[in-house]
Amino acid sequence: MDTEGLRWFQQVADGATVTEVAELSMVSQPKVSRGLAALQAEVGTPLLARSGRLLRLTHAGAIFKRHVDGIVHGIDDALADVDQLVDPERGTVTLGYDATLGTWLVPSLVGTFRERHPRVRFALVGVDDEGDVFADGRVDLVVAARPGYAAGGPQVHWRRLFHEALFLAVPPGHRLEDIDTVSVADLVHDQWVALPAKAGLRHTVEELCAAAGFEPRIAFEADDLATVRGFVGAGLGVALVPAMGEDPMPRSAGVARLVAVADPGARRDIGLAWSAQRRLLPAAELFRRHVLATVSR
Repeated sequence: MDTEGLRWFQQVADGATVTEVAELSMVSQPKVSRGLAALQAEVGTPLLARSGRLLRLTHAGAIFKRHVDGIVHGIDDALADVDQLVDPERGTVTLGYDATLGTWLVPSLVGTFRERHPRVRFALVGVDDEGDVFADGRVDLVVAARPGYAAGGPQVHWRRLFHEALFLAVPPGHRLEDIDTVSVADLVHDQWVALPAKAGLRHTVEELCAAAGFEPRIAFEADDLATVRGFVGAGLGVALVPAMGEDPMPRSAGVARLVAVADPGARRDIGLAWSAQRRLLPAAELFRRHVLATVSR
């Protein structure tokens, strides 16, 4: 089956006109039309039906399209794989990362890798707590701090890298500011600043408070930890946060101080995830091994 015809069918099925497909492929419009006709003849049933200037998928075409996407994606992977096998040092790694790791852990891992493999490029993609980032095959690896990957089932490989302690962020002048270690139960009367309800760290806060026998009074919600800590520093509540590679005990005015938490659940797993449905290309595999070896050291 002509792969060029499959690509043209895929583009038309995604909403492009035959004229646009011809221009993108730098061929004549009649050649694209003949290619689509030949494909439908080979399949043995109409895959496209005209609707004005556009061609729409028939029921058979919609079913066929689901398989074509996988076929074309596999061909592209194969071509890229062969190219990188010739020289794995010039591949591209698409790396997803949790935003709370983007200021310290991810730059460190990428930086030490690039010292040995300077020609490997990186495409960085922020990920949140929703959706399957591996579904479309555009992300190779994810450095994550959320439990969803650990329970990702057979479709996702997960390797825990280390435990990261969580600290209680308190504003300057708070009654617990000079305490070395606190318990979550000590905060039953405090107001909290927290991430949105969907965030994994928010779930951890709620679970720790529930174990201590109370429900946290959420005074403010913020989309990122930098804002959470800013609100704490302004005296608007307390929060449970990771140190994010920083000194946990700053003494600057208006800056939240981080106090160690005694509760055993006050930590989160930092891990590396990748798809079990798709083999990593050589550059991504090099980086995966680098991450695991670096953390083990």
